[in-house]
Amino acid sequence: MHRYANPTLYGRIVDRVRRPAALAGLALILVGLYLGLFVAPPDYQQGESFRIMYVHVPAAWMAMFSYAGLAVSSAVYLIWRHGVADVTAKAIAPAGAAFTAIALVTGSLWGQPMWGTWWVWDARLTSVLLLFFLYLGYMVLRDAFDAPERGAKAAAILAVVGVVNLPIIKFSVDWWNTLHQPATISKLDAPSIHPSMLWPLLAMALGFTLIFVAIVCLRARTELLERRARSLEMQAALGRAE
Repeated sequence: MHRYANPTLYGRIVDRVRRPAALAGLALILVGLYLGLFVAPPDYQQGESFRIMYVHVPAAWMAMFSYAGLAVSSAVYLIWRHGVADVTAKAIAPAGAAFTAIALVTGSLWGQPMWGTWWVWDARLTSVLLLFFLYLGYMVLRDAFDAPERGAKAAAILAVVGVVNLPIIKFSVDWWNTLHQPATISKLDAPSIHPSMLWPLLAMALGFTLIFVAIVCLRARTELLERRARSLEMQAALGRAE
């Protein structure tokens, strides 16, 4: 792992990964949308409104997956002080916040016709809203200090502490009585969803994942270049002072 802490090597890796990931992710999303909107049959209970799950469910998965990546990167930064881990965490946060916002909005749009309300303060929805605030808190905290290192450390601590929210989101539908339906897809031995609906969902989930990878690679590359530029400016300023 320490080998990849080299910013030059890390930059080469993200350069190679971002374009193929973006193209493959976009292709999978287009396939998933076509199958989900035009091929999958209507749900016997929810009718056509169930099709919003092809955006809502992958976005919700990515919201949690992104936060797990944010927490791991932050922990690596705190323990080993690897700069690229901080770069990765900083790149992940806005993408994770965007996926969480999409999950909240589409969940509200899906919930209104199913539950008769746009929002309810049950355990699943509230814990996902908390996840969104954790992302926002991470991004705000990074810029709350004059010294960037202090901001990065404080934000990393918040990210690591906030990871306790992930199992709460995952198991909230089992631990408490909520309006949100229990897991139907993660039961890999017998997912309670027909294959004609499941395959488009899996294509969308993989497409979202690859788009997330492409976004993080692009943002990480940009951050590396900005840090390099700031370092050169500081060296030039020191040279002029001497």
